[in-house]
Amino acid sequence: MKHLLLICSLIACSVAGANAQALYMPREVKEAFKKETRSIDGKPGKNYWQNYGRYNITVTAAPPDRNIKGSETIMYVNNSTDTIRNPVIKLFLNIHKPGAPRNFGVGADYLTDGVQIDKVTVNNQPYQWRNNPNAFTFQSMRLPKPLAPHDSIQLMFDWHYEISLQSNREGMIDSTTYFLAYFYPRVAVFDDISGWDRMNFMDSHEFYSDFNDYTVTLNVPKNYIVWGTGTLNNPERLLQPDFLKKYYSSFTSDETIHVATKEDLAAKRVTAQDNMNSWKFTANNIPDMAFGLSDHFVWDAGSVLVDDATKRRASVQAAYNDTAADYRNMVEYGKHSLDWLSHNWPGIPYPYEKTTIFQGYAGMEYPMMANDETYEDPNFSRFVAEHEIAHTYMPFYMGINETRYGFMDEGWATTFELLIGRADLGVEKAESLYKQFRIAGWIGDPSAGEDIPIVTPGDALTGQGFGNNEYGKASIGYLAMKDLLGDQLFKTCLHAYMNRWNGKHPIPWDFFNTFNNISGQDLNWFWNSWYFSNNYIDFAVQSVNKNKNSYAVAIQNIGGYPAPFDLVITYDDGSSEKQHQTPMLWKADLKNASVNITTKKKIKSVQIDGGIFMDADESNNTFNVQ
Repeated sequence: MKHLLLICSLIACSVAGANAQALYMPREVKEAFKKETRSIDGKPGKNYWQNYGRYNITVTAAPPDRNIKGSETIMYVNNSTDTIRNPVIKLFLNIHKPGAPRNFGVGADYLTDGVQIDKVTVNNQPYQWRNNPNAFTFQSMRLPKPLAPHDSIQLMFDWHYEISLQSNREGMIDSTTYFLAYFYPRVAVFDDISGWDRMNFMDSHEFYSDFNDYTVTLNVPKNYIVWGTGTLNNPERLLQPDFLKKYYSSFTSDETIHVATKEDLAAKRVTAQDNMNSWKFTANNIPDMAFGLSDHFVWDAGSVLVDDATKRRASVQAAYNDTAADYRNMVEYGKHSLDWLSHNWPGIPYPYEKTTIFQGYAGMEYPMMANDETYEDPNFSRFVAEHEIAHTYMPFYMGINETRYGFMDEGWATTFELLIGRADLGVEKAESLYKQFRIAGWIGDPSAGEDIPIVTPGDALTGQGFGNNEYGKASIGYLAMKDLLGDQLFKTCLHAYMNRWNGKHPIPWDFFNTFNNISGQDLNWFWNSWYFSNNYIDFAVQSVNKNKNSYAVAIQNIGGYPAPFDLVITYDDGSSEKQHQTPMLWKADLKNASVNITTKKKIKSVQIDGGIFMDADESNNTFNVQ
């Protein structure tokens, strides 16, 4: 009877109920709505739960020795209604093992023996860990005693691994500069949708992590500086007095402070002179930690106001080889990013105390960190930094399952990248770059892989179509919705979604249902076409017919996407005007629409100009009136 009542409520004649039924849902998602862990109005359901871990990690790294040693204690809390018998442990760095499943070929410098587990205990009792030769980036372990709902367990791991010579998202930058990411065994996400996350890390895909509390101590030799996620707890024990003073002053400075210069580092006078220094960082309610360390990277820092209401500032730091000219402005790029993102789009104050841009080879985001390349063009350096910093909101402020639904984070970072780019470079140049890097590769490629629905799980995809789904196609869909709703209502919907799901794990249906709920509109005609179909952008002007004091312009939507465009009308007298058409034009009929132009002038031609909404075939976008 309870399930019958729930099903009736799901199909009730409310806006939210009707919307939810209109969108395709995988069976596991339907089950979550039945269990009321998700609500049909887009909010977390009354039975929503989320598991949690408290990680205390100690890592030792002593370049040029490539061996990284670690020890950790995890207090893992089972907030679910299920009894856990076989938790899944993620070992991401096993991607380096020969034979590991990957989407790309790799060279010898990439390969290592992976993560070596040296010791495991469960609730302080020895546990026999057996390496599964058929498991790579995750492995299950059978608990001696099942973990009951609302109970906790203590896991302890000792491990070591050899850092990869080939640096990408993690690895060696040079012989005395390491970037440590995904470096610790972790309990996989156990959620209300799929249960355990058993998706392999496939090197082109990204991650899915719980929100945990972390204490991480990195033991490194003297004269090494460590930059990383979280609060540095003991700077007074690590930095010599002059550098400690500059470090502290950078947290309130509007100017870039050179905390440690090339000359300072060469003189070996920056850090405490113990043989090994312990850099301790803490962070709460965060999905991951990452660190960079070097004995010769210079250190710049400054800060910027990110929250006008509380007057809270955030630190921006940069760590780089002094030969990287673009990085000398990186603190200013980072400050501009935090300022603009906090005050404009998404318009939510940067949620952390700092961000650090570290010179590497990845163009990759981590909580409070970016591992970015150096470029000759400073505008492109700023562009990359802005994209990675924009990821603060998705997937870190929002716990996105990037592996499966990467369009929920990459699509948004790409959208914010365009919006801040318009402010940085001007509309024309920013949109030109957006079309070049994000749209042209998709819309200009007629192959079947490019038309796969955006909502298709990313862990089932590879290739160019996968990347375009996550970045350009998803982003331009968000921008089309922004055009449809207008900036104010769009931002209201976006903020509601972000506030509802901050620190939680939203899925696409939570996003779609929130926008439907907050806007008070049935937007599923749009969501279905843009995210669940094989459609693309291709319009054609079919005819222009004169009536008494107006013209009727018939437009065909060949591709099927409800995109906006400008109708450019040129008159016989040489004058012209633009009439903007929002995606609402296509609500009644996704295939055909008519635009009425009231004028006493004689029309010479009508042209569709999509701007960033690039058309697959522009040959039929202009109609010349005889």
